[in-house]
Amino acid sequence: MTLLAPPTQDSSDVPDPGAGHRRWTTPVGLWLWPSMVTLIVGTYRIGQPLMGRDELSSWDASGRSAGQVLATVRHVDAVLGTYYLLLHGWRTLFGDSATSLRLPSALAMAGAAVCVALLGRRLFGHRAGLAGGLLFALIPGVSRFAHEARPYGLVMLAVALASLLLLRALDRPGSPWRWTGYALGLMAVGLFHLLALTCVVGHLALVVMRARRERRVWLGFGLAVPLAVVCLSPVVVLGRSQTVRQIYWIAEPGASGLIDVWSQLFYSGLCAGTVLLLALVACREHRTAVVFCAVSAVAPVLLVWALSHGHVSYFYFRYMLFTLPALAVLAGAGLAAAARSRRVFVSALAVLAVLTAPDQRSLREPLGHYWAGGPDFAAAARTIQRYYVPGDAIVFDRTQEEALSLGIGYYLPRNLRLRDVFLAESPVQRDDLAAVQCPEPAACLRAGEKRVWLVVSGNAADPLNGLPVDQSTALRAHYRAYGADRPSGLTVALLVRSA
Repeated sequence: MTLLAPPTQDSSDVPDPGAGHRRWTTPVGLWLWPSMVTLIVGTYRIGQPLMGRDELSSWDASGRSAGQVLATVRHVDAVLGTYYLLLHGWRTLFGDSATSLRLPSALAMAGAAVCVALLGRRLFGHRAGLAGGLLFALIPGVSRFAHEARPYGLVMLAVALASLLLLRALDRPGSPWRWTGYALGLMAVGLFHLLALTCVVGHLALVVMRARRERRVWLGFGLAVPLAVVCLSPVVVLGRSQTVRQIYWIAEPGASGLIDVWSQLFYSGLCAGTVLLLALVACREHRTAVVFCAVSAVAPVLLVWALSHGHVSYFYFRYMLFTLPALAVLAGAGLAAAARSRRVFVSALAVLAVLTAPDQRSLREPLGHYWAGGPDFAAAARTIQRYYVPGDAIVFDRTQEEALSLGIGYYLPRNLRLRDVFLAESPVQRDDLAAVQCPEPAACLRAGEKRVWLVVSGNAADPLNGLPVDQSTALRAHYRAYGADRPSGLTVALLVRSA
């Protein structure tokens, strides 16, 4: 059983007569169409959704100097240090608008689509590669994280690229340079997300089926993987020490998690069912390639699920998005096998695009980056900007997270300055992502500040109840509520000093 598809097309790959009709199946079209469709879908209304909580952390960290970023990751988010440095350089050139901050993810997704198409061609043939790349572009979860200023798109690109580099190394197992390239690919995977290194399970399955007793393959693979792990060891050690603080909120998964995760990955139950069904169709042939893709898609999920039954749970669907390229490759093979004519092929893709359009549309709503509504930071910032008076101060509820101050700070004009009343030490000063609050709130109030804006989560009738007791007590002693606005998920109140 050969691993790679033959270089010549089979009869099902032969297009309709005419040079103009053959253009879509040219080698250039193989990567051009998936990348273009992914980029178009991924950048459509890319700046429309409000910045999510995690994206605000990316904005905050990447706005620091390179030295400050390195100092910060010693305390928190070590596993994201590479991404923060990359985004720091990017925003230095292109600014910090939502579109600019998200564009690296969209470009990475387009690159991942190219890798999916190339993987599909090598494993199942030209038409299967094209189908896989286009299916990848139409997955709502792909465009959702093309709109995310986080490293998930880069992780998917790195995993797909590492798989391609492994196939190239297997073509010439005696070439140390190709194994070095594969090791560098694995390093890129780990630098963007350590859990994505579970993709090595699929790579091992491929090596076992391909190598058998070929010593050069085992030697190359056996050196490349440890080399990558050793180079990543500082990130592994540092990230491990920060795990409890950063992902304490992830619950230990039950058996139902293994079912629910698929619709979460695709951001569409319909799309998940379609892709998984097409993947099953592909299982009829190309045994080695099918096993490689299936193990690459499923084994990491099972492994992370098993590892999440210890002291720390890692089972969060975003951490397993890197399995989507393997599923798209397999589904592309299934579509190519089921759709024998170009008309059926194009119609199937068009139907999937139409059926998933509502999911795609909902992801581009202003609060599309939140599961069930969310804090409308932009509306809250507009309220403050509309009624702002020089000398105003502000108070945030920091009992849960730093997102309130980051969200309001992002959407307020940069030249509008408000003193953060209860801020004792900023995250930048601490080389952290969390601030330190004033230990004695009453002592932090200033007599000259006649107005204080209050921003808290929720829509309680008395917004001061959203603060810790000592802070609300200090404010009640000197201020009274003048008015309040309640955008989605937030309360913005203006407090005026009592006579």
